[in-house]
Amino acid sequence: MNAVLLRILPYIAAVAVVSAALFGAYHHGVSTTNSTWQSEWNARDTRDAEAKATNEAAERTREQAYQQSINKAVQDGQRTINQATADAAAARASADSLRGAADNLAQRLAASEASGNSCTAAASKAATSAAMVLADVLKRADQRAGDLAEVADQARARGVTCQQAYDGLTHSSALH
Repeated sequence: MNAVLLRILPYIAAVAVVSAALFGAYHHGVSTTNSTWQSEWNARDTRDAEAKATNEAAERTREQAYQQSINKAVQDGQRTINQATADAAAARASADSLRGAADNLAQRLAASEASGNSCTAAASKAATSAAMVLADVLKRADQRAGDLAEVADQARARGVTCQQAYDGLTHSSALH
């Protein structure tokens, strides 16, 4: 049995050497393939990272353009609102003088009623009351009209500002 074992031992050694060589070649092939794929994945990851950075920079630029457009629209709108407020204050001052004139007229009519003769006192009193009511209605209508005009001017300015901001966004989007 020893003699048989000694006779087949070189064959077993040859098979072991061939098996080891085949395994080494297989392992080398797997390592080379893995290395090749790993380098391709690394290159792809690098390209993806560069594309991501480029896209983020472009989006930041676009977002800044949107924000600048909105800021400009808000500033323009605020100027319009400030102008409308100033115009309303000027109109209010003018209306105050008109209301003062109506008050003076009512006071003069009341004073003339007190100094009138008795024949025309009843007719004069009715006319004076009507004039005083008319002066009061005029004052209230003018005050309300001024308030409504101020609100309408500011609402319009805000609407125009919103529209400009929206147009700026849609125009910027169309460019990109």
